[in-house]
Amino acid sequence: MGVITYSLEITSSIAPSRMFKALVLESHNVLPRVVPEGIKNIEFIEGDGGVGSIKKTNFAESSHIKYTKHKVEALDAGSFYCKYTMIESDIKFDKIDFVVEEVKFVAAGSGCVCKMNSEYHVREGCELREEEIKKGKDKAMGLYKAVKEYLVANPDVCA
Repeated sequence: MGVITYSLEITSSIAPSRMFKALVLESHNVLPRVVPEGIKNIEFIEGDGGVGSIKKTNFAESSHIKYTKHKVEALDAGSFYCKYTMIESDIKFDKIDFVVEEVKFVAAGSGCVCKMNSEYHVREGCELREEEIKKGKDKAMGLYKAVKEYLVANPDVCA
């Protein structure tokens, strides 16, 4: 099994505390409200959102994917850091065993930079092309931008 690492940085005019709260701590409330056409709901299968918790994201009917499950591996609200592992999905990954994601929001002026690092644990004998990874990252960027716009329009949310 090989590991492919992919990093991405996205800037925002929103403070790191609000972006972290919206995308990590309160994602189960915020994301279905921001992108109801993409995410039906997010539920806790185990725990309450802290380390060891398992969250299940249920996608909208029109989506090509029905659900994913993520396990929270590390969480530090004080430094706006989260590490989680995608442990299950209804889509059979023929090349990937699992994906580990690390997300950290760093203050930058009055806004922040979101630093994402992904580790794709590729099955033995399989090759994962950058174009395949980029598709998922483009969706993540779209979600990030939608949340940013929602927070700009709703300054009291996650304040």
